[in-house]
Amino acid sequence: MSDDDSIFGPLFSELGRNRALGEQVEHPGRNTFRPLPKRFYKEAKAAPLDDGFTVLLDGRGVKTPARRPLKVPTPALAEAMAEEWGRQGEKIDPRTMWLTKLANTAIDRVEPRRGEVIADIMAFAGTDLICYRTDNPAELARRHAAYWQPLVDWAAEAFGARLRVTEAITHIPQDEEALAALRSALTEIGSFSLAALHNAVTLTGSAIIGLALLKGRLDVGQAFDASHVDEAWQAELCGEDEDEAVRLAMRREELADTARFLDLLGGIAV
Repeated sequence: MSDDDSIFGPLFSELGRNRALGEQVEHPGRNTFRPLPKRFYKEAKAAPLDDGFTVLLDGRGVKTPARRPLKVPTPALAEAMAEEWGRQGEKIDPRTMWLTKLANTAIDRVEPRRGEVIADIMAFAGTDLICYRTDNPAELARRHAAYWQPLVDWAAEAFGARLRVTEAITHIPQDEEALAALRSALTEIGSFSLAALHNAVTLTGSAIIGLALLKGRLDVGQAFDASHVDEAWQAELCGEDEDEAVRLAMRREELADTARFLDLLGGIAV
């Protein structure tokens, strides 16, 4: 790779799909798109790097936007990232390179400021979606309980976090003991898994649903359904809105890609 590989810094920062950590996203019609660079390599392949794995482009290692080595903990993830690079056509489009994007996030944005990322996840835990329910209409109340109470019970069993649940609109503070238990669990999660978890939590609006996806308690479909009970109910009542359907489909796709990233980590806390 040439010394001009720093071009991937602005590209991955501005055109990627992950907005969970405050990254700028370009918008059509504002004349702010950067031209995509031409593909400058023939071969992309995974290779060992120190105690991890990386992607080589014509034998030279890829850098992150912050110019750190793009080193990941499992060969499976490195292979999948190499496939992303290999699938590029005449131009390189980071929007089609989600795994590389999330690995960059873990290295450049999560590892240097783990405390901030954990605090952000804990903010969701303090007002977790699954703790705020309705008592009317009865069918929606039944669905809230059916989807969310098993997760409340699981959080207590898995982490010792006994969350308070309400049917009122107003905020209820969670017990500090429950929040401390969740915070302790988050500190044990490595930066790669934490980056994926942060994205899952942001997409679902729930720290518990994100943790359930991370720990294998829920699969992608279950996590998505649990986090969109109200939207599904509204669509049944009023019919499906086309724009909303597109938005939800994109969210589900991103959640699935996040889950794939976790799978490629092999279930290890890295």
